[in-house]
Amino acid sequence: MVATGDRLRLVVTTTAGSRPTRASVGLRSERGPVLLAVMLSVALVAVDATILATAVPAVVDDLGGFTQFPWLFSVYLLAQAVSTPLYAKLSDQFGRKPMAMVGIGLFVLGSLLCTVAWGMVPLIVFRAVQGLGAGAIQPVGMTILGDLYSAAERAVVQGYVAAVWALSSVVGPTLGGIFADYLSWRWIFAINLPLGLVAAVVLLRNFDEKVARTRQKVDVLGSALLAVGGVALLLALLEGGVHWAWSSPTSLGLLALAVLALVAFALVERRAAAPVLPTWVFTHRVVLAGVLGGAVVGVLMLGLTTYVPLYAQGVLGQGALVSGLALAAMLLGWPIAASNAGRLYLRFGYRATMLTGAVIATVGGSLLLLVGPSSPLLMLALPCFVLGLGFGLVISPSIVAAQTSVAWQQRGVATGTLVFSRSLGSVLGTAAFGALANAVVTSRLGGAAPSLEAVGADVLHPAVRTVFVASSVVVLLLFAAGLVMPRHAAQEQAQEQAQEPVPEPAPEPGT
Repeated sequence: MVATGDRLRLVVTTTAGSRPTRASVGLRSERGPVLLAVMLSVALVAVDATILATAVPAVVDDLGGFTQFPWLFSVYLLAQAVSTPLYAKLSDQFGRKPMAMVGIGLFVLGSLLCTVAWGMVPLIVFRAVQGLGAGAIQPVGMTILGDLYSAAERAVVQGYVAAVWALSSVVGPTLGGIFADYLSWRWIFAINLPLGLVAAVVLLRNFDEKVARTRQKVDVLGSALLAVGGVALLLALLEGGVHWAWSSPTSLGLLALAVLALVAFALVERRAAAPVLPTWVFTHRVVLAGVLGGAVVGVLMLGLTTYVPLYAQGVLGQGALVSGLALAAMLLGWPIAASNAGRLYLRFGYRATMLTGAVIATVGGSLLLLVGPSSPLLMLALPCFVLGLGFGLVISPSIVAAQTSVAWQQRGVATGTLVFSRSLGSVLGTAAFGALANAVVTSRLGGAAPSLEAVGADVLHPAVRTVFVASSVVVLLLFAAGLVMPRHAAQEQAQEQAQEPVPEPAPEPGT
Protein backbone atom coordinates (compact mmCIF):
# COMPACT_ATOMS: atom_id res chain seq x y z
CA MET A 1 0.00 0.00 0.00
CA VAL A 2 1.36 3.39 -0.93
CA ALA A 3 0.15 6.94 -0.60
CA THR A 4 -0.70 8.95 -3.69
CA GLY A 5 -1.17 12.57 -2.69
CA ASP A 6 -3.52 12.52 0.26
CA ARG A 7 -5.07 9.26 -0.84
CA LEU A 8 -4.45 5.72 0.27
CA ARG A 9 -3.76 3.32 -2.57
CA LEU A 10 -3.67 -0.45 -2.23
CA VAL A 11 -1.24 -2.26 -4.46
CA VAL A 12 -2.73 -5.65 -5.28
CA THR A 13 -1.89 -7.50 -8.46
CA THR A 14 -4.60 -9.24 -10.43
CA THR A 15 -4.58 -11.07 -13.72
CA ALA A 16 -6.23 -9.05 -16.46
CA GLY A 17 -9.35 -10.70 -17.78
CA SER A 18 -9.48 -13.29 -15.01
CA ARG A 19 -12.71 -13.98 -13.19
CA PRO A 20 -12.36 -13.74 -9.41
CA THR A 21 -12.71 -17.06 -7.62
CA ARG A 22 -13.50 -17.80 -4.00
CA ALA A 23 -9.92 -18.98 -3.54
CA SER A 24 -8.46 -15.75 -4.92
CA VAL A 25 -10.56 -13.55 -2.62
CA GLY A 26 -11.03 -15.93 0.28
CA LEU A 27 -9.28 -16.49 3.57
CA ARG A 28 -6.29 -18.22 1.93
CA SER A 29 -5.42 -15.27 -0.30
CA GLU A 30 -2.82 -12.69 0.71
CA ARG A 31 -5.67 -10.43 1.74
CA GLY A 32 -7.24 -13.26 3.70
CA PRO A 33 -6.05 -12.24 7.20
CA VAL A 34 -7.65 -8.80 6.83
CA LEU A 35 -10.87 -10.37 5.56
CA LEU A 36 -10.77 -12.76 8.53
CA ALA A 37 -10.33 -9.88 10.98
CA VAL A 38 -13.26 -7.97 9.46
CA MET A 39 -15.47 -11.08 9.47
CA LEU A 40 -14.58 -11.79 13.09
CA SER A 41 -15.29 -8.23 14.22
CA VAL A 42 -18.58 -8.16 12.29
CA ALA A 43 -19.52 -11.47 13.94
CA LEU A 44 -18.98 -9.92 17.37
CA VAL A 45 -21.35 -7.06 16.53
CA ALA A 46 -23.97 -9.38 15.02
CA VAL A 47 -23.89 -11.86 17.90
CA ASP A 48 -24.16 -9.16 20.56
CA ALA A 49 -27.25 -7.71 18.90
CA THR A 50 -29.19 -10.91 19.74
CA ILE A 51 -27.24 -12.94 22.30
CA LEU A 52 -28.88 -11.25 25.31
CA ALA A 53 -32.41 -12.10 24.18
CA THR A 54 -32.49 -15.56 25.75
CA ALA A 55 -30.47 -14.57 28.83
CA VAL A 56 -32.70 -11.72 30.05
CA PRO A 57 -34.32 -13.80 32.85
CA ALA A 58 -30.91 -14.73 34.23
CA VAL A 59 -29.70 -11.12 34.08
CA VAL A 60 -32.83 -9.84 35.83
CA ASP A 61 -32.61 -12.54 38.52
CA ASP A 62 -29.04 -11.49 39.24
CA LEU A 63 -29.20 -7.71 38.91
CA GLY A 64 -32.89 -6.87 39.22
CA GLY A 65 -34.34 -3.98 37.22
CA PHE A 66 -36.99 -5.89 35.27
CA THR A 67 -38.61 -2.69 33.96
CA GLN A 68 -35.26 -1.41 32.72
CA PHE A 69 -34.00 -4.44 30.79
CA PRO A 70 -35.40 -3.33 27.37
CA TRP A 71 -32.81 -0.55 27.49
CA LEU A 72 -30.11 -3.18 27.19
CA PHE A 73 -31.17 -3.52 23.55
CA SER A 74 -32.32 0.04 22.84
CA VAL A 75 -29.19 1.78 24.11
CA TYR A 76 -26.93 -0.55 22.10
CA LEU A 77 -28.87 0.21 18.90
CA LEU A 78 -28.99 3.93 19.66
CA ALA A 79 -25.25 4.23 20.28
CA GLN A 80 -24.41 2.15 17.22
CA ALA A 81 -26.72 4.04 14.88
CA VAL A 82 -25.86 7.62 15.81
CA SER A 83 -22.09 7.05 15.89
CA THR A 84 -21.88 5.33 12.50
CA PRO A 85 -21.78 8.51 10.34
CA LEU A 86 -19.08 10.07 12.53
CA TYR A 87 -16.77 7.04 12.33
CA ALA A 88 -17.36 6.78 8.60
CA LYS A 89 -16.32 10.39 8.06
CA LEU A 90 -13.28 10.08 10.35
CA SER A 91 -12.14 6.99 8.43
CA ASP A 92 -12.02 9.14 5.31
CA GLN A 93 -10.01 11.81 7.11
CA PHE A 94 -7.59 9.77 9.22
CA GLY A 95 -7.63 6.32 7.62
CA ARG A 96 -9.55 3.09 8.10
CA LYS A 97 -7.11 1.39 10.44
CA PRO A 98 -7.24 3.91 13.32
CA MET A 99 -11.05 3.97 13.30
CA ALA A 100 -11.25 0.18 13.12
CA MET A 101 -8.94 -0.10 16.12
CA VAL A 102 -10.97 2.49 18.04
CA GLY A 103 -14.15 0.56 17.31
CA ILE A 104 -12.75 -2.80 18.36
CA GLY A 105 -11.14 -1.21 21.43
CA LEU A 106 -14.40 0.37 22.59
CA PHE A 107 -16.30 -2.84 21.94
CA VAL A 108 -13.82 -4.92 23.95
CA LEU A 109 -13.77 -2.31 26.74
CA GLY A 110 -17.57 -2.27 26.87
CA SER A 111 -17.62 -6.07 26.98
CA LEU A 112 -15.10 -6.13 29.83
CA LEU A 113 -17.16 -3.63 31.81
CA CYS A 114 -20.34 -5.62 31.17
CA THR A 115 -18.75 -8.73 32.69
CA VAL A 116 -18.28 -6.90 36.01
CA ALA A 117 -21.53 -4.89 35.99
CA TRP A 118 -22.99 -4.67 39.51
CA GLY A 119 -26.45 -3.45 38.59
CA MET A 120 -28.85 -2.93 35.71
CA VAL A 121 -28.04 0.77 35.25
CA PRO A 122 -24.27 0.20 34.98
CA LEU A 123 -24.93 -2.67 32.57
CA ILE A 124 -27.04 -0.38 30.39
CA VAL A 125 -24.27 2.24 30.40
CA PHE A 126 -21.66 -0.36 29.47
CA ARG A 127 -23.89 -1.64 26.65
CA ALA A 128 -23.81 1.91 25.30
CA VAL A 129 -20.01 1.71 25.23
CA GLN A 130 -20.31 -1.53 23.26
CA GLY A 131 -22.69 0.20 20.86
CA LEU A 132 -20.22 3.02 20.29
CA GLY A 133 -17.65 0.41 19.29
CA ALA A 134 -20.11 -1.39 17.05
CA GLY A 135 -20.85 1.91 15.30
CA ALA A 136 -17.31 1.88 13.93
CA ILE A 137 -16.80 -1.83 13.33
CA GLN A 138 -19.45 -2.45 10.70
CA PRO A 139 -19.08 0.57 8.36
CA VAL A 140 -15.29 0.82 8.64
CA GLY A 141 -14.91 -2.92 8.12
CA MET A 142 -17.05 -2.78 4.99
CA THR A 143 -15.06 0.21 3.76
CA ILE A 144 -11.78 -1.66 4.27
CA LEU A 145 -13.11 -4.47 2.08
CA GLY A 146 -14.13 -1.86 -0.48
CA ASP A 147 -10.51 -0.64 -0.50
CA LEU A 148 -9.02 -4.11 -0.76
CA TYR A 149 -11.24 -5.76 -3.37
CA SER A 150 -12.33 -4.87 -6.87
CA ALA A 151 -15.97 -4.42 -7.88
CA ALA A 152 -16.11 -7.98 -9.16
CA GLU A 153 -14.48 -9.45 -6.07
CA ARG A 154 -16.66 -7.55 -3.62
CA ALA A 155 -19.70 -9.67 -4.50
CA VAL A 156 -17.94 -12.80 -3.21
CA VAL A 157 -16.67 -10.93 -0.16
CA GLN A 158 -20.14 -9.53 0.55
CA GLY A 159 -21.41 -13.11 0.49
CA TYR A 160 -18.87 -14.07 3.16
CA VAL A 161 -19.85 -11.14 5.37
CA ALA A 162 -23.57 -11.78 4.85
CA ALA A 163 -23.07 -15.44 5.78
CA VAL A 164 -21.24 -14.41 8.96
CA TRP A 165 -24.06 -12.02 9.86
CA ALA A 166 -26.72 -14.67 9.16
CA LEU A 167 -24.93 -17.38 11.14
CA SER A 168 -24.31 -15.00 14.04
CA SER A 169 -27.97 -14.01 14.18
CA VAL A 170 -28.93 -17.65 14.61
CA VAL A 171 -26.06 -18.63 16.91
CA GLY A 172 -26.43 -15.59 19.17
CA PRO A 173 -29.64 -16.53 20.99
CA THR A 174 -28.49 -20.15 21.28
CA LEU A 175 -25.19 -19.17 22.90
CA GLY A 176 -26.99 -16.78 25.21
CA GLY A 177 -29.25 -19.56 26.44
CA ILE A 178 -26.34 -21.97 26.94
CA PHE A 179 -24.28 -19.45 28.91
CA ALA A 180 -27.26 -18.43 31.05
CA ASP A 181 -28.27 -22.03 31.82
CA TYR A 182 -24.91 -23.72 32.32
CA LEU A 183 -22.31 -21.04 33.10
CA SER A 184 -23.20 -17.42 33.78
CA TRP A 185 -24.77 -14.65 31.72
CA ARG A 186 -21.49 -12.75 32.18
CA TRP A 187 -19.84 -15.18 29.75
CA ILE A 188 -21.98 -13.56 27.03
CA PHE A 189 -19.65 -10.59 27.25
CA ALA A 190 -16.48 -12.34 28.41
CA ILE A 191 -16.28 -14.37 25.20
CA ASN A 192 -15.89 -11.11 23.26
CA LEU A 193 -12.57 -10.33 24.92
CA PRO A 194 -10.31 -12.95 23.29
CA LEU A 195 -12.16 -12.80 19.97
CA GLY A 196 -11.94 -9.01 19.83
CA LEU A 197 -8.27 -9.05 20.72
CA VAL A 198 -7.55 -11.60 17.97
CA ALA A 199 -9.38 -9.43 15.42
CA ALA A 200 -7.41 -6.36 16.55
CA VAL A 201 -4.03 -8.13 16.40
CA VAL A 202 -4.69 -9.65 12.97
CA LEU A 203 -5.82 -6.30 11.58
CA LEU A 204 -2.91 -4.47 13.19
CA ARG A 205 -0.34 -6.84 11.75
CA ASN A 206 -1.78 -7.41 8.29
CA PHE A 207 -3.52 -4.20 7.23
CA ASP A 208 -0.99 -1.53 6.27
CA GLU A 209 -2.02 1.88 5.05
CA LYS A 210 -0.14 5.09 4.49
CA VAL A 211 -2.25 8.21 4.69
CA ALA A 212 -0.70 11.63 4.17
CA ARG A 213 -0.61 13.41 7.52
CA THR A 214 -2.29 16.74 6.90
CA ARG A 215 -4.16 18.97 9.29
CA GLN A 216 -7.73 17.72 9.36
CA LYS A 217 -10.82 19.59 10.51
CA VAL A 218 -13.37 17.66 12.55
CA ASP A 219 -17.00 18.72 12.33
CA VAL A 220 -17.61 18.85 16.08
CA LEU A 221 -20.80 20.94 15.97
CA GLY A 222 -22.32 18.87 13.18
CA SER A 223 -21.47 15.64 14.98
CA ALA A 224 -23.05 16.90 18.21
CA LEU A 225 -26.25 18.02 16.48
CA LEU A 226 -26.52 14.72 14.58
CA ALA A 227 -26.03 12.78 17.81
CA VAL A 228 -28.70 14.80 19.67
CA GLY A 229 -31.18 14.66 16.80
CA GLY A 230 -30.51 11.00 16.09
CA VAL A 231 -30.82 9.90 19.71
CA ALA A 232 -34.04 11.89 20.17
CA LEU A 233 -35.59 10.50 16.98
CA LEU A 234 -34.54 6.89 17.54
CA LEU A 235 -35.55 7.04 21.20
CA ALA A 236 -38.99 8.39 20.30
CA LEU A 237 -39.48 5.66 17.69
CA LEU A 238 -38.12 2.83 19.85
CA GLU A 239 -39.99 3.64 23.06
CA GLY A 240 -43.06 5.47 21.75
CA GLY A 241 -46.16 3.36 22.31
CA VAL A 242 -44.15 1.09 24.63
CA HIS A 243 -42.92 3.06 27.63
CA TRP A 244 -45.05 6.12 26.92
CA ALA A 245 -47.98 6.94 24.65
CA TRP A 246 -47.34 8.41 21.21
CA SER A 247 -49.35 11.50 22.17
CA SER A 248 -47.61 11.96 25.52
CA PRO A 249 -45.48 15.05 26.28
CA THR A 250 -42.41 12.80 26.30
CA SER A 251 -42.97 11.55 22.75
CA LEU A 252 -43.90 14.96 21.42
CA GLY A 253 -40.95 16.58 23.18
CA LEU A 254 -38.48 14.05 21.79
CA LEU A 255 -39.85 14.43 18.26
CA ALA A 256 -39.69 18.22 18.52
CA LEU A 257 -36.11 18.06 19.78
CA ALA A 258 -35.21 15.70 16.94
CA VAL A 259 -36.68 18.03 14.31
CA LEU A 260 -34.95 21.11 15.73
CA ALA A 261 -31.57 19.38 16.07
CA LEU A 262 -31.69 17.80 12.61
CA VAL A 263 -32.76 21.04 10.93
CA ALA A 264 -29.88 22.82 12.67
CA PHE A 265 -27.59 19.97 11.61
CA ALA A 266 -28.61 20.41 7.96
CA LEU A 267 -27.89 24.14 8.12
CA VAL A 268 -24.52 23.60 9.78
CA GLU A 269 -23.48 20.93 7.26
CA ARG A 270 -24.03 23.32 4.36
CA ARG A 271 -21.30 25.62 5.74
CA ALA A 272 -18.96 23.10 7.40
CA ALA A 273 -15.48 22.72 5.90
CA ALA A 274 -15.50 18.94 6.43
CA PRO A 275 -19.13 17.93 7.11
CA VAL A 276 -19.67 14.65 8.92
CA LEU A 277 -22.59 13.84 6.62
CA PRO A 278 -22.12 15.93 3.47
CA THR A 279 -25.22 16.87 1.51
CA TRP A 280 -23.90 15.27 -1.68
CA VAL A 281 -24.78 11.79 -0.39
CA PHE A 282 -28.45 12.69 -0.84
CA THR A 283 -28.01 14.03 -4.37
CA HIS A 284 -25.57 11.40 -5.63
CA ARG A 285 -27.92 8.97 -7.37
CA VAL A 286 -25.82 5.85 -6.82
CA VAL A 287 -25.47 6.47 -3.09
CA LEU A 288 -29.11 7.56 -2.79
CA ALA A 289 -30.26 4.31 -4.39
CA GLY A 290 -28.31 2.39 -1.75
CA VAL A 291 -29.74 4.56 1.03
CA LEU A 292 -33.31 3.89 -0.11
CA GLY A 293 -32.71 0.18 -0.59
CA GLY A 294 -31.01 -0.14 2.80
CA ALA A 295 -33.82 1.69 4.58
CA VAL A 296 -36.52 -0.51 3.04
CA VAL A 297 -34.62 -3.71 3.80
CA GLY A 298 -34.05 -2.47 7.36
CA VAL A 299 -37.80 -1.94 7.83
CA LEU A 300 -38.62 -5.41 6.53
CA MET A 301 -35.81 -7.24 8.32
CA LEU A 302 -36.86 -6.14 11.82
CA GLY A 303 -40.52 -6.75 11.06
CA LEU A 304 -39.86 -10.29 9.89
CA THR A 305 -37.31 -11.02 12.61
CA THR A 306 -39.88 -10.07 15.24
CA TYR A 307 -43.11 -11.49 13.87
CA VAL A 308 -42.19 -14.62 11.90
CA PRO A 309 -41.07 -16.59 15.00
CA LEU A 310 -44.06 -15.18 16.93
CA TYR A 311 -46.46 -16.43 14.25
CA ALA A 312 -44.77 -19.82 14.08
CA GLN A 313 -45.08 -20.31 17.83
CA GLY A 314 -48.35 -18.56 18.67
CA VAL A 315 -50.38 -19.53 15.60
CA LEU A 316 -48.75 -22.60 14.05
CA GLY A 317 -47.96 -24.12 17.45
CA GLN A 318 -44.27 -24.77 16.78
CA GLY A 319 -41.53 -24.77 19.41
CA ALA A 320 -39.03 -21.96 19.79
CA LEU A 321 -36.18 -23.83 18.10
CA VAL A 322 -38.26 -24.96 15.12
CA SER A 323 -39.74 -21.47 14.78
CA GLY A 324 -36.27 -20.06 14.46
CA LEU A 325 -35.69 -22.27 11.42
CA ALA A 326 -38.35 -20.36 9.48
CA LEU A 327 -36.46 -17.14 10.03
CA ALA A 328 -33.15 -18.87 9.33
CA ALA A 329 -34.42 -19.51 5.79
CA MET A 330 -34.25 -15.78 5.11
CA LEU A 331 -30.76 -15.59 6.61
CA LEU A 332 -29.75 -18.44 4.30
CA GLY A 333 -31.14 -16.86 1.14
CA TRP A 334 -29.35 -13.54 1.68
CA PRO A 335 -25.70 -14.75 1.49
CA ILE A 336 -26.53 -17.09 -1.39
CA ALA A 337 -27.80 -14.16 -3.44
CA ALA A 338 -25.12 -11.74 -2.26
CA SER A 339 -22.24 -14.03 -3.21
CA ASN A 340 -23.62 -14.53 -6.72
CA ALA A 341 -24.74 -10.95 -7.34
CA GLY A 342 -21.43 -10.05 -9.01
CA ARG A 343 -22.18 -12.19 -12.04
CA LEU A 344 -25.38 -10.23 -12.57
CA TYR A 345 -24.17 -6.68 -12.03
CA LEU A 346 -21.00 -7.18 -14.07
CA ARG A 347 -23.09 -8.35 -17.01
CA PHE A 348 -26.32 -6.41 -16.67
CA GLY A 349 -25.45 -3.53 -14.34
CA TYR A 350 -26.30 -2.57 -10.78
CA ARG A 351 -29.72 -1.20 -11.65
CA ALA A 352 -30.92 -4.38 -13.36
CA THR A 353 -29.59 -6.48 -10.48
CA MET A 354 -31.34 -4.36 -7.86
CA LEU A 355 -34.60 -4.48 -9.82
CA THR A 356 -34.26 -8.25 -10.10
CA GLY A 357 -33.88 -8.37 -6.33
CA ALA A 358 -36.98 -6.19 -5.98
CA VAL A 359 -38.98 -8.59 -8.16
CA ILE A 360 -37.84 -11.61 -6.17
CA ALA A 361 -38.51 -9.87 -2.84
CA THR A 362 -42.00 -8.90 -4.05
CA VAL A 363 -42.69 -12.54 -4.84
CA GLY A 364 -41.56 -13.41 -1.32
CA GLY A 365 -43.82 -10.76 0.18
CA SER A 366 -46.76 -12.10 -1.85
CA LEU A 367 -46.09 -15.64 -0.65
CA LEU A 368 -46.38 -14.38 2.93
CA LEU A 369 -50.03 -13.58 2.23
CA LEU A 370 -50.73 -17.27 1.54
CA VAL A 371 -49.67 -18.32 5.05
CA GLY A 372 -52.61 -19.27 7.28
CA PRO A 373 -53.29 -20.90 10.67
CA SER A 374 -53.21 -24.39 9.15
CA SER A 375 -50.11 -23.87 7.02
CA PRO A 376 -47.08 -26.11 7.52
CA LEU A 377 -43.90 -24.44 8.70
CA LEU A 378 -42.44 -24.83 5.20
CA MET A 379 -45.08 -22.43 3.89
CA LEU A 380 -43.75 -19.80 6.31
CA ALA A 381 -40.08 -20.57 5.64
CA LEU A 382 -40.42 -20.40 1.83
CA PRO A 383 -41.36 -16.70 1.59
CA CYS A 384 -38.62 -15.89 4.09
CA PHE A 385 -36.07 -17.65 1.89
CA VAL A 386 -37.30 -15.86 -1.23
CA LEU A 387 -37.23 -12.51 0.57
CA GLY A 388 -33.66 -13.21 1.64
CA LEU A 389 -32.68 -13.83 -1.98
CA GLY A 390 -34.23 -10.53 -2.95
CA PHE A 391 -32.54 -8.63 -0.14
CA GLY A 392 -29.14 -10.03 -1.11
CA LEU A 393 -29.58 -8.85 -4.71
CA VAL A 394 -30.50 -5.36 -3.53
CA ILE A 395 -28.01 -4.73 -0.73
CA SER A 396 -24.83 -6.24 -2.16
CA PRO A 397 -24.93 -4.37 -5.50
CA SER A 398 -25.91 -1.10 -3.81
CA ILE A 399 -22.91 -1.26 -1.46
CA VAL A 400 -20.48 -2.14 -4.24
CA ALA A 401 -21.95 0.54 -6.52
CA ALA A 402 -21.68 3.22 -3.84
CA GLN A 403 -18.08 2.32 -3.04
CA THR A 404 -17.20 2.16 -6.73
CA SER A 405 -18.76 5.49 -7.68
CA VAL A 406 -16.78 7.70 -5.28
CA ALA A 407 -13.13 8.40 -4.55
CA TRP A 408 -11.26 6.96 -1.58
CA GLN A 409 -11.83 10.17 0.39
CA GLN A 410 -15.63 9.73 0.17
CA ARG A 411 -15.88 5.94 0.39
CA GLY A 412 -16.18 5.82 4.17
CA VAL A 413 -18.99 8.38 4.20
CA ALA A 414 -20.81 6.59 1.38
CA THR A 415 -20.56 3.20 3.11
CA GLY A 416 -21.44 4.61 6.53
CA THR A 417 -24.51 6.37 5.14
CA LEU A 418 -25.80 3.08 3.73
CA VAL A 419 -25.24 1.32 7.06
CA PHE A 420 -26.94 4.18 8.92
CA SER A 421 -29.96 4.07 6.61
CA ARG A 422 -30.47 0.37 7.33
CA SER A 423 -30.27 1.00 11.09
CA LEU A 424 -32.79 3.82 10.83
CA GLY A 425 -35.06 1.61 8.73
CA SER A 426 -34.90 -1.10 11.39
CA VAL A 427 -36.07 1.34 14.04
CA LEU A 428 -38.85 2.65 11.81
CA GLY A 429 -39.95 -0.91 11.06
CA THR A 430 -40.04 -1.84 14.73
CA ALA A 431 -42.19 1.18 15.56
CA ALA A 432 -44.53 0.97 12.58
CA PHE A 433 -45.17 -2.78 12.63
CA GLY A 434 -45.53 -2.77 16.40
CA ALA A 435 -48.14 -0.03 16.19
CA LEU A 436 -50.06 -1.94 13.50
CA ALA A 437 -50.08 -5.21 15.43
CA ASN A 438 -51.06 -3.56 18.71
CA ALA A 439 -53.87 -1.63 17.00
CA VAL A 440 -55.38 -4.87 15.69
CA VAL A 441 -55.15 -6.54 19.11
CA THR A 442 -56.71 -3.50 20.80
CA SER A 443 -59.61 -3.40 18.35
CA ARG A 444 -60.25 -7.15 18.71
CA LEU A 445 -60.24 -7.05 22.49
CA GLY A 446 -62.09 -3.76 22.76
CA GLY A 447 -59.62 -2.24 25.21
CA ALA A 448 -56.01 -1.92 26.20
CA ALA A 449 -53.92 -4.55 24.48
CA PRO A 450 -51.78 -6.96 26.50
CA SER A 451 -48.47 -8.07 25.09
CA LEU A 452 -48.75 -9.94 21.80
CA GLU A 453 -47.33 -13.05 23.43
CA ALA A 454 -50.22 -13.07 25.92
CA VAL A 455 -53.09 -13.15 23.39
CA GLY A 456 -54.59 -16.25 21.82
CA ALA A 457 -54.04 -17.48 18.28
CA ASP A 458 -57.45 -16.17 17.20
CA VAL A 459 -56.26 -12.61 17.91
CA LEU A 460 -52.57 -13.08 17.19
CA HIS A 461 -53.23 -14.43 13.67
CA PRO A 462 -54.94 -11.28 12.33
CA ALA A 463 -52.48 -9.02 14.17
CA VAL A 464 -49.41 -10.63 12.60
CA ARG A 465 -51.18 -11.03 9.26
CA THR A 466 -51.57 -7.26 9.21
CA VAL A 467 -47.80 -7.00 9.54
CA PHE A 468 -47.38 -9.48 6.67
CA VAL A 469 -49.75 -7.43 4.48
CA ALA A 470 -47.84 -4.25 5.33
CA SER A 471 -44.56 -6.00 4.50
CA SER A 472 -45.89 -7.04 1.08
CA VAL A 473 -46.66 -3.36 0.38
CA VAL A 474 -43.43 -1.91 1.77
CA VAL A 475 -41.35 -4.32 -0.32
CA LEU A 476 -42.61 -2.54 -3.45
CA LEU A 477 -40.48 0.45 -2.46
CA LEU A 478 -37.42 -1.57 -3.47
CA PHE A 479 -38.39 -0.84 -7.07
CA ALA A 480 -37.99 2.87 -6.32
CA ALA A 481 -34.47 2.23 -5.04
CA GLY A 482 -33.60 0.29 -8.18
CA LEU A 483 -35.01 2.96 -10.48
CA VAL A 484 -32.98 5.69 -8.76
CA MET A 485 -29.78 3.82 -9.64
CA PRO A 486 -28.34 5.20 -12.94
CA ARG A 487 -28.92 2.86 -15.86
CA HIS A 488 -25.51 2.66 -17.55
CA ALA A 489 -22.77 4.47 -15.64
CA ALA A 490 -22.55 2.01 -12.76
CA GLN A 491 -22.30 -0.97 -15.09
CA GLU A 492 -19.41 0.60 -16.98
CA GLN A 493 -17.62 1.39 -13.72
CA ALA A 494 -18.07 -2.18 -12.51
CA GLN A 495 -16.63 -3.65 -15.69
CA GLU A 496 -13.65 -1.29 -15.62
CA GLN A 497 -12.91 -1.96 -11.97
CA ALA A 498 -13.24 -5.71 -12.22
CA GLN A 499 -9.50 -5.73 -12.89
CA GLU A 500 -8.44 -2.95 -10.47
CA PRO A 501 -8.96 -3.13 -6.71
CA VAL A 502 -8.86 0.64 -6.15
CA PRO A 503 -10.38 3.22 -8.51
CA GLU A 504 -8.72 6.46 -9.43
CA PRO A 505 -10.09 9.49 -7.59
CA ALA A 506 -13.50 10.44 -8.94
CA PRO A 507 -14.62 14.03 -9.47
CA GLU A 508 -16.37 15.67 -6.53
CA PRO A 509 -19.71 13.81 -6.23
CA GLY A 510 -22.74 15.80 -7.15
CA THR A 511 -24.90 13.93 -9.58
